[in-house]
Amino acid sequence: MKKNSRNVLYWLLAVWVLLIMGAGVRMYFFSAADTRRFLTAKAVRTNMEDTVLATGELQAYQLVSVGSRASGQVKSLKVALGDKVARGQLIAEIDSLTQQNDLKTARASQRNYEAQLRGKQATLRQAEASLKRKKRLADKDAGSRQDYEDALATRDETKEAIAALQAQIEQAKVNVANAEVNLGYTKITAPMDGVVVSIITKQGQTVNASQSAPTIVMLAQLDTMTVEAKISEADVVRVKPGQKVYFTILGEPDHRYQATLRSINPAPESVKNEGSNSSSSSSSSSTSSSSSSAIYYYGLFDVPNPGHKLRIYMTAQCTIVLAEAKDAVSIPSTALGEKDAKGRYSVQVLNKEGKPERRWVKVGINDSTQAQITQGVEPGERVVVGQALAASSESKSFDDSWSPMGL
Repeated sequence: MKKNSRNVLYWLLAVWVLLIMGAGVRMYFFSAADTRRFLTAKAVRTNMEDTVLATGELQAYQLVSVGSRASGQVKSLKVALGDKVARGQLIAEIDSLTQQNDLKTARASQRNYEAQLRGKQATLRQAEASLKRKKRLADKDAGSRQDYEDALATRDETKEAIAALQAQIEQAKVNVANAEVNLGYTKITAPMDGVVVSIITKQGQTVNASQSAPTIVMLAQLDTMTVEAKISEADVVRVKPGQKVYFTILGEPDHRYQATLRSINPAPESVKNEGSNSSSSSSSSSTSSSSSSAIYYYGLFDVPNPGHKLRIYMTAQCTIVLAEAKDAVSIPSTALGEKDAKGRYSVQVLNKEGKPERRWVKVGINDSTQAQITQGVEPGERVVVGQALAASSESKSFDDSWSPMGL
């Protein structure tokens, strides 16, 4: 009886050992597969844009430096900073005494020549009458031939003197006209409608216009502003006129100003420096210097400015829209796998059993964060964006709630 009990005990111990070994083998070889979980994200519908970002600067649509072409003291300044002026409105007056005297001199010279002309015309009439008398006498052999020839020469000389005086009178008229223009330059008027944005020369200052026209004030047309957006050479190849643009300013980061790209400069601003290089050495050093720095091209667009809220030199954070899709199906870009010869991407999509299956999808806009799926995934389906080992209930909870869209 004791021998049978001992055999039963041995068998129970053997079964218990086998059970422990089986559990160990299962845990060692199959636990990783059982605990492996997938990080997923739901395909959703959203509005997407493919954009280029650029920093811009606000400029007046038209900015004019109003200068003086007359030299002298600024006798009076008729405007103040910020004043709105109309085209033709008087802005400043230069002391005009010198110009008035020049005009008087020119007019006096013209009158002098005109008086000389009248005197020569009277002399011509006398010379012609004397020539006729001496010609009659010469024809009747009653007078000397020499007297006739002298009278003829006097008549011709008087005609030439009259022609010279007429030319001098024309020149005098030009001098008078120039003097009148120079006198007009002492009254500086606005060349356009605008706002006085800067006063360069104060009342009482003396200006010298002999070398270049000194600036009195600067006028700007502020009803429309122009934005100069700096587009990098890496992005400018994708940008073209007519594309939609919006921008924000630092004072209103939540308000978007909408516009349309008007033009793109064909060369960077650094090209202006090329003409100032006077030698090949300086040109080569400038070229090497410019090549080592970033290259930007200005994209220009205009925006209405009612109330003149936008101001010159404000910074604009610009977004140029290359493409946009409304209500598009999107997934995280990290879910995209390899790309085939047809331009499709592989994506792992969870089926009804929760297992991943491979699909080939077509992608539209891809901003490196979200990708538009035009074919292959439907809204609501979950795509695999990664894998994780669910070693604890805490990691499982993170896995179940994680989503790049916050879903």
